[in-house]
Amino acid sequence: MDGLNNGQRYKLKKTAFICLFLLTALPFISSATALAAGFVFSFFIGNPNPGLTSKISKSFLKISVVGLGFGVDFIEVIKVGKSSLLLTLVSILLTLVIGTLIGKALKVSANTRTLVTFGTAICGGSAIAALSPVIKAKDEEIAVSLATVFALNAVALIIFPPLGHLFGLDQHQFGLWAALAIHDTSSVVGASAAFGAVALTVGTTAKLTRALWIAPSTLIAGYFYKSEERVGIPLFIIGFIIAAFINTWLPDFYQVWHGLYLLSKQTLVMTLFLIGAGLTKDVLRQVGVRPLLLGIVLWVIVGSATLVLILQRMI
Repeated sequence: MDGLNNGQRYKLKKTAFICLFLLTALPFISSATALAAGFVFSFFIGNPNPGLTSKISKSFLKISVVGLGFGVDFIEVIKVGKSSLLLTLVSILLTLVIGTLIGKALKVSANTRTLVTFGTAICGGSAIAALSPVIKAKDEEIAVSLATVFALNAVALIIFPPLGHLFGLDQHQFGLWAALAIHDTSSVVGASAAFGAVALTVGTTAKLTRALWIAPSTLIAGYFYKSEERVGIPLFIIGFIIAAFINTWLPDFYQVWHGLYLLSKQTLVMTLFLIGAGLTKDVLRQVGVRPLLLGIVLWVIVGSATLVLILQRMI
């Protein structure tokens, strides 16, 4: 590429990026492979358009999660949602308290520690995006918080399935652990899908049940911060529930719903390539040592505690 001018380099880089992205549509490409490919390309060659990549990945993610609902039993959604309600509430409250204490000890700025803790407690980037306007967070605080959670999500996708096998978790246990210990819905879905179909159902349902707490939690935060921002339930969660309902009550069209489910699984793989490509050098620089340390320590505490409770069959 040394003999090429800047415009030619950009076109070549863009073409290579698009070709690699399209290759992730092949059914034998796994979630971890797609994520790693995106990260390696971005880190060593450079993402040709990180802004566009970010927008597309968010849209693909929402579409994928909705489509995965066609492979889920609606009765199971209700069952898992009811059984995990108290556990979800208690774990969210404990995570918020522990994260606040650790953040203060590490001298992380108030808004940043609130966003990182809130993202860890509920639903990663979605929770951070919802809370940011409520607490009037600055752009750099939002960017640092998202980058912290984003980096840990990427790690979770790679290490959680092997750890699940190492600790002898069955699919139901792994799905629950992923939902409780991994930040974003996308990474929960990716890790659970790699572990098995039952893990995917349990993990996705439990995580989406957890994500429903975004609205009441931000409303409570708005009261304390005296904010007038209104927060609603993310539409993709409603879409997932509707898809699961359709799949359960119209079984005669199983082949259609199963086809949409398989298509959504591969779309998720393609999304993970874009997510990996979003981990640019600039994003990694933005994280900083203290917010990242807060994220890691809190993540290890939550992940370890929930794993022990699951292994002891206490949850």
